[in-house]
Amino acid sequence: MIRRGFLCLPFALATRKIAVIAHRGEHLRHIENTVPAIQAAIEAGADYVELDVRTTADGILILMHNAAFDSGAKVVDLPFAEMRGRVTTFDEALQALRPKGSLYLDWKNARADALVAALRKHGMQERTVVYGSIANLTEMARLEPALRVMPEALSAAGLRQSLRTLRPKAVAFDRRDFQDEIVQIARQANVDIFVDRLGPDDTEAAWLDAVRRGATGIQTDRPAELVALLARR
Repeated sequence: MIRRGFLCLPFALATRKIAVIAHRGEHLRHIENTVPAIQAAIEAGADYVELDVRTTADGILILMHNAAFDSGAKVVDLPFAEMRGRVTTFDEALQALRPKGSLYLDWKNARADALVAALRKHGMQERTVVYGSIANLTEMARLEPALRVMPEALSAAGLRQSLRTLRPKAVAFDRRDFQDEIVQIARQANVDIFVDRLGPDDTEAAWLDAVRRGATGIQTDRPAELVALLARR
């Protein structure tokens, strides 16, 4: 479900599509990076669900933002059997997304070929945008051209380099690099501009400001409220 921009804005902006990206799913009422959080985000009308993917010691892809549990045990050092019931697998997440959700994949720690195999298994290649390092995204684009790779903007020079080497269809921004000079480079390249509006920036005023400045997607911890705002406008 892609919403259009605001009628109170200039025409070019008012007709631009704005994607709602649910950060770690709908995690205000559900545990983040879980199937219930994914399902609730989709039901709230989010266009993308942002999920963090890591690999266990025995090669199972799971959802988890942090590299370690509260106990200090690192995901990469534990077999899946020791965390069963505590985490959601990537396979379970893709199964939940498959009916009508799209994925914003935050690539934390995983092999490119394993990610591609999982996405192909569920037919999610064309409904996924992948955020990660330049090296990882380069490998991902080589393995599966249908995927949309998405580098971080970082700086004007960094973005120009990413546009030359990766030819991405989307670029990620956060509060550090969401600067007008850098945004303009992305706009001139005609790529999607997905900006994080999290923490103190996760407000109606900041959402509206992001749209006015060129965002085509907004990542939020409050997807239902952003969906409602876009619908009202």
